Amino acid sequence: MITFEKARRSWTGSSDKQTSCVAPSPRAKYAAQFAPSNIRQLLPVIAAISLIVPEPGFACLWDYDTLAMERQRFPEAHELIAGHFVRHSDAYYEWRISDRTAKSVDQRTPLDFDDIAVAYDKLGQHDQAIETIRAKIARWPEERRYESEANLGTFHIHAGRFEEGLQHIDRAIELNPEAHFGREVYQKLLVEYVIESRRRDDQLPLDDEESYGGTGFTAFVLAAQEAKAEDRLAEIQAAAEGIMGMMRFGRHDSPILLEALGDLLLSDGFHEDSKMLAARAYLRASYEVDDSASSTAYRQKARRALEMQIGRKTSEIEADLKREMEQGDAFFGQIAADERAWIASGSDLDTEFADKYYEAPELKVAHPNWKPMKPGTTLTLVVLGGLAIVFVASASILAIVVRSVRRRRALSPP
Repeated sequence: MITFEKARRSWTGSSDKQTSCVAPSPRAKYAAQFAPSNIRQLLPVIAAISLIVPEPGFACLWDYDTLAMERQRFPEAHELIAGHFVRHSDAYYEWRISDRTAKSVDQRTPLDFDDIAVAYDKLGQHDQAIETIRAKIARWPEERRYESEANLGTFHIHAGRFEEGLQHIDRAIELNPEAHFGREVYQKLLVEYVIESRRRDDQLPLDDEESYGGTGFTAFVLAAQEAKAEDRLAEIQAAAEGIMGMMRFGRHDSPILLEALGDLLLSDGFHEDSKMLAARAYLRASYEVDDSASSTAYRQKARRALEMQIGRKTSEIEADLKREMEQGDAFFGQIAADERAWIASGSDLDTEFADKYYEAPELKVAHPNWKPMKPGTTLTLVVLGGLAIVFVASASILAIVVRSVRRRRALSPP
């Protein structure tokens, strides 16, 4: 199986190895409520009941949601999974370092130091990024200190120094807990989740329990945040936004980030989830690992995510995803070509980029409003299902009665 060291490199681009020791996870407190093996055994019963009992707890168990509804529920998740969003190429970050360092050191502003440091980090030169921020702090100890702490935390995490990174993230949260929509809070939780998962099992996926939601990173977040039942969905939405921010400004194709997003997209498995998007996240993660066992495990997670999605097969979702990824690759290829051309012509890349790529073109989605069946067909199936259940129940009762009569006769004296 893929090791965590390889996984961390795919997440951060670094090869340093660190040992970790953290307190036991809050995950068990929450995940224990979901017994996956028991849920699987009860699926036939739940399915039967859902056909004849319009109880809210079962209303969304078998999911008829369209992809358009899922996209509305989690905006930008689809584009990030497919890689179809605005971002810079490596050529841009090389240009940025050259452009900002063309000034003498005493002429550089705090923002210049931040720009240089982030560019180094994007290029995988994490220690150089850390040195740049430390030079900034030495010159301006308090100016843009939140940005300094947040960046230092991120750079140390990218370099594999998780505990040291968490210290800086904690300081950034203390300085500005609502910055970046609270993204640092979920960055901290994700790193703690990775550390704990690595202690339990040095392989990907981080969590391969059979489940329909409410486990994995979702369970970890809900337990750590002590979310009440009425706050679950809001907390899941906030965590998803945090993970998507890390994908947008970090590595959108990281299997760790994709797995965490997939867990959150499944929500609690019973309402307000996004099964087709979650399956895409797990499938994309399966492409980004370098061994077949981990890839197979992620594909299994995708298949399980769709088990309660009416009328959509994994093969169909995967075919759509590959077409979407082709669009993402083509769009990013266009950006990279433009940035190389602007560098060659001596243009200001920041100005040119802002003028042309204010927003990404729309991702073309196949069958966004596809539904598996018409309401009339659904009603027919409900009636037939109800009749079938009555027949099965009657046959079961009759069998029990016959068995009881035979047992009594066998025990009666001649």
